Parts: sequence; C-alpha cells; structure tokens
Amino acid sequence: MRAIILLSFISIFFCNLSYSQNTVGLISYTPGNSEGYVLFTPMSSGNTYLIDKCGNKAHEWNSSSYKPALSTYLLEDGTLLKTGQSDNPEFQEGGSGGVIEHFDWNGNLQWRYSISDSNQCLHHDITPMPNGNILCIVWEKHSKENAVLNGKDNSYQQAYLWSEKIVELQPIGSDSAAIVWEWKLFDHLIQDYDASKSNYGIVSEHPELVDINYFPGAGNTSDWIHLNSIDYHPELDQILLSSHRFNELWIIDHSTSTSEAASHSGGNAGKGGDLLYRWGNPQAYQRGNPSTKVFYGQHHANWIPSGYPRAGQIMVFNNGLNRPGTYSSVDIIEPPLNASNSYDVPTNGSFLPAALNWSYTAENPSDFYSSNISGAYPLENGSFMITSGANGLFFEIDSMKQILWEYVNPVDNSGILSQGDSPSGNMVFRCNFYPSDYSGLQGQTLTPQGEIELNPSEPTLCDSFLIVEKFSTNEQSIVPFPNPFHDNIRFQHPSEEPVHLVLHDYFGKQILQRTFTKSIELNTTSLSCGIYYFRLTNSEGHLQQGLMVKE
Repeated sequence: MRAIILLSFISIFFCNLSYSQNTVGLISYTPGNSEGYVLFTPMSSGNTYLIDKCGNKAHEWNSSSYKPALSTYLLEDGTLLKTGQSDNPEFQEGGSGGVIEHFDWNGNLQWRYSISDSNQCLHHDITPMPNGNILCIVWEKHSKENAVLNGKDNSYQQAYLWSEKIVELQPIGSDSAAIVWEWKLFDHLIQDYDASKSNYGIVSEHPELVDINYFPGAGNTSDWIHLNSIDYHPELDQILLSSHRFNELWIIDHSTSTSEAASHSGGNAGKGGDLLYRWGNPQAYQRGNPSTKVFYGQHHANWIPSGYPRAGQIMVFNNGLNRPGTYSSVDIIEPPLNASNSYDVPTNGSFLPAALNWSYTAENPSDFYSSNISGAYPLENGSFMITSGANGLFFEIDSMKQILWEYVNPVDNSGILSQGDSPSGNMVFRCNFYPSDYSGLQGQTLTPQGEIELNPSEPTLCDSFLIVEKFSTNEQSIVPFPNPFHDNIRFQHPSEEPVHLVLHDYFGKQILQRTFTKSIELNTTSLSCGIYYFRLTNSEGHLQQGLMVKE
C-alpha cells in the first residue's frame, strides 16, 4: 500500500509559505499520474535522457555525434533508435535529418544508415515496425521543369519542388539496408491548371489524389508538403501521415507491393497508393472554405492502440499556427472505418467525421501554445502525455483534462541549466512515455541518478508532493498525526523495535533527532509554520520518509 497526500497547497494556504518556484526539471507532481519513464532528446544536444516521474535521470545515451532530426524511440529490446542531422546543404528546412542510428542500452552503436544526398533527405520522423523494419519520411527533390511536366503552375518561382516519399528499410549489418517497400507522392497527383497533362482533372472529384498546385502558406515553397510524423497500424497494415503545409492527416495502404503503391489499384483497399483517407482541411481538395479548416500546422498524428480507451481513434497535436486566438490543442477524431477496413469517400462534402470527438485546451487557451514541433500520446489508463515542444514542456493530463505532472527540459543551447535559470532554446521534438512494465525496461539498471539540472532544489519537488511509505517486513507503517499539525505531532508504530527519527526543515537543515519505541509525541510550538521533512530508520535501514506541514 502507498499513501499519497498533496501538501504544498496546504502549506501555502495555512502559512503563506513562500519558496522558489522550479524553472526547469520537475515542475509539478500530483497523485494519480502514470508510473513509468519519459524519454527525450533535447534538440540542442546529441544526448538522450530517460527520466523517472520524479525527474531523476534513470539512464542516458551520449554516444551520438549528431543532433536529433527529430524522433527517438526506446525499442522493446531495450535498444535506442534515433535520427540524426547530417546538415545536407540541399535540404535546409526545419526537421532536416539524413541519418538513422541504433544503439544498445550501453550506448554502443549497432547500426547507422544514411538517406541524404543531393536529391533526397530523411526528415522529421521514423517509426519502428513489428517486423524490425523502419518506415521513414524522405524528401524527394524534383526540378521545376519536372514539376511543370506534372501540372505545376509554371509561374512557380523556385528551382526545385520537394515532394515526399515513404520508404521501408530492412536493416542489414552495421551500415546497410534494403528498401523493401516504397511509396511516392508524385505518383498520386491531380491538377486543374494544364489540360494537356495526364493528371488533369476536377480536383474536388478526386480527393484520393493530391493537388500539386495547392499551397496555403508562405515561406520556402519548395517544401510543399512538409510531412512531420508517421505512424503504422499493424492490424490494418496502414500508414498515417501528417502534412504540416496542407494542415491535413493522410492514410495510405501499406499492404500494396511497391509497384501497386505507384498505381491506383491493388492492396487490401484496392486503391493502390492513393489516399484512403484525409482530414483536417477540406480546402486542400476543394470541398471546403476557411471555416471548415480544423488543423493549423499540426504534428504527431497517431492511432490510439488496441486495449486503450478510444482505441482506433486518431490523436493529433494541433499546434494552432495562424489559428485565430493563437493557442494549441490536442484533438481526437474517430475515422469512419468501414467493414472492409477502408474508409468511405464522400461523393461531395468533406471526409467524416463532421467534428472532433474530443479536444484539450488550457483553461485560458493562450496559456498552452507551441507554434511548431510537439506531440501527444495516449496512455493505457486514459491519460495523455503531451509535449509542448517549442518550450520544452512535457505534461500529463488525466481523462478529465486535469494536469497531473509537468517537467521542463533543463538542457538548452547553453548546455545543462541550474535550477532557477530561465531556459532559452530548450526545444524537444516530442517525448515518449514508457510504463514501468515496458519490455524494453525489464532487466535494466534504473537506479535514480539525481536530477539532470544543476543545483536541484532540496528536498526535491517530488518529495514536496509525496509522502512515500516504505514498510517494514511486517507491513506495519508509522503514521505522523495530525498532519497538518500545530503544537504537537505524534508518531506511532506497533512494533517493539526501536525507530530513529530525523526531522529537517524545508531547506534541509536538521531540526531534531529522536529514537523511540512504539510511539513518540513531539512538542512543536517552537517550530515555525511551513513544510518539514522526516526520515525514519530501523535496524534494517530505511523505513519511511515524507513531509509534514505545520499550520
């Protein structure tokens, strides 16, 4: 049994106690948050950290010579799969990568592979597959001339147009891979600009195809699609993509062969590599207007897994870039999957559903905003782990949208910060959460190594929010009563064995120590109101620790 009690708010209410607010590392900890570990790689660093929910470093990988580009995964065998930035001069847009690396638990490089040359570059995200292969997002460069041959408006000013392709890699040896499947967006275009081209048609009549002349934004128009996330559904054998520029998510069929993926037929859905489903911005296929747009520069479209609440639905971090009101949200939709595991394409109007199934925003919406990167994961208990990437903030909310846990990445462009510093440039693409029973953590050494940040607060903020009971062998605990206390406080334990008590103030100064049997009552009239930290030991060592509050 573990008893947990929230104390910080009580102390402030009764005593008006003031102390420094943490600026990095663990910001808040509330009973009921999900037990497990959080993996993240600061975008300014080649290091990857695994922390527990008290903000203690449990493990670190620091053997990479590349900054992230951008995703990182802890695999089921305890190894680390991560992307690296190769600084390809031909592809300098945000999210540019080029390298995939695979490390063992101890940081030894097992495999490295590059997709980076003058015509292509890995970027943003990869996803590991159950068969050990890796799905990758890759920019594919086309000359302006080739783009015009495919129906691009010839007023286009850039020398090149970057399209997208998805490749499935089968790792081989330490530095090779076989491309076992491939999908190219340029095989699935439509346009209504040049009637002489074979892909000319009425865009609104072909939502399964992508309009080569649709571009709703500004900036580097070479990066026309800007996919920023990829997810794989093994039961459906489908791939989920997020297009930042189109403000849409797309689903394509992975059950095709590569040749079928280049066509409009074949695969389980019989549609080859055409889009099976799209959602978020009907303007992209000329069936909407600005009022029908829901996504604004979104990231991290991912399916909610089987066995989880809302299984089969799709979760998206909706950044809110250029959204009226300037705020982010985490949105969930329920795609209209039919009996054949495909999606009904409406003859007119936009793809269903007509509205979001669920959405999270801050109580004051503008308090939660990340203009770029970021992500959101469902947890098995119905909670969600969210990364507000632009400000390096990770937080967990429960199904009632209450924040249970908050952590700020303490590594920025200047290096590792001290507690109390204001971070700048501490961005994280997204964190990953792994429950304590995750297979990749079994058998590993996960001894807490202290906080990542320098000069952490003492006692730690986690201690400030928890009373952690560790029982003796007869499972009988010592309970301080009352708590909060005023003039007296009693510790009582049914065992005849002597117990040693040490009491510290909030800042770590020892106030008293006593040894007692069965029970002890302390006169506390001389103590100032505030938070006090107690530790109890017996002949077997540590017995119990926690916090008390004097009114």
